[in-house]
Amino acid sequence: MIRKPLLAAGVAGLLALTAACSGGGSGEGGAGALTYLTFETPSLTSTFWNDSIAAAQKEAAGVKINRITAPSTDRDAYAKQLQSSGQFPDLLQSITPSNFVGAGLLKPYDKTWVEANFLLPQGNALKGEVYIPPTNSQIVPQVYYNKELFAKAGIAQPPKNWAEFLDACAKLKAAGVNPIELGGADPFAAGMPLVGIISADILGKNPKWLQDRYADKVKFADANVVTAVGKYRTLVSNGYFDKGALGVKYADSITRFTGGKSAMYPMGSWFLGAVPKDKADSFGSFPWPTDDGSVVVPFVVGGSMAISAKTKDPAGATKFAQAWSLNPANLKLLIETDGAFPMLKEKTLDDYGVTVTQVFKDSYAYVTEQNNKVSAIGWATNDDSLPPGLNDQFYAASQALFTSDDVAGELAKLDGAWKTATQ
Repeated sequence: MIRKPLLAAGVAGLLALTAACSGGGSGEGGAGALTYLTFETPSLTSTFWNDSIAAAQKEAAGVKINRITAPSTDRDAYAKQLQSSGQFPDLLQSITPSNFVGAGLLKPYDKTWVEANFLLPQGNALKGEVYIPPTNSQIVPQVYYNKELFAKAGIAQPPKNWAEFLDACAKLKAAGVNPIELGGADPFAAGMPLVGIISADILGKNPKWLQDRYADKVKFADANVVTAVGKYRTLVSNGYFDKGALGVKYADSITRFTGGKSAMYPMGSWFLGAVPKDKADSFGSFPWPTDDGSVVVPFVVGGSMAISAKTKDPAGATKFAQAWSLNPANLKLLIETDGAFPMLKEKTLDDYGVTVTQVFKDSYAYVTEQNNKVSAIGWATNDDSLPPGLNDQFYAASQALFTSDDVAGELAKLDGAWKTATQ
């Protein structure tokens, strides 16, 4: 389960909603119950959470759960606000561990259990410790494309390198088709092209680039990063995005793309859950293109829940968290509605009883194949995660570069923000 950050609401409003958003998991709560922070989406509804809690409780006999719901999908911000008021939950769903480990707030999972159950046991480890079980993964981003619009523009195959990508964009524009969809009004969605470019061109050549950045061996303002990010300005200046893209909400960008308003859509693989089943054969996917055509997969391992180091019942919390994380029914819904790629050992898609589209299967192949997988910049929850606050700066730069050609200046701002965040 991968986080999809949105702007947090105000502190007072969020805290006021705590009681209103609380709900007993499967009707069990009250005194002595463990507090479990969740979030809700159109797919991950209250019913899903309550049913999943009930299923885990069957494996974790005697553990009572009081479920609370974050009033936005920014669980990190909400969890921090709860912590500041002395209400840090016992269990927290799909948070970013690096934002909490430094304060000693999270309890690591037993390494033997992690090794026994997951394909990439260290996929989201921080300094060798696993704080959220690596239950699933996603690619952030892939480029999804409309086969019918490609055919209309005379494009026979998806582009395999950057030159072919630019050629495809030019042909689409000439055919009267908006080449690339962008939900630029939502910062995380606005950042997708830059995530693709930097992950492919910079991390693809140096997978340890983020570790080198922490060691101050490289910078965002370095010439190779400036050159790479300059590709984004090329896409903008050539008119390959809608001129009003900064006013398009993320949800509307999905509707626009699936409705045939644009030919390509760089987005995290959770988009696969939004592909219309009756039109699924009209869509395909390809990796963000590199100059030489080499395949680079911006990869992020997600997971289920973190356990508070301050919980009053560490044994019960661990028992529940492990049971929830290994429940195939929980992953089934995430696979079908959130485009999650499952990462449990010794299981195939058929083992989950899922119904998925061909574009899902084609996308999932990039996970199972041997290729150059690198951390998706800004999305990794392991040692490659950005310092606190840098994600927001990265998104701000993405939006700014839609209207400004000062690539070097925006990247220098990121270096300044990095220095402030790591002092």
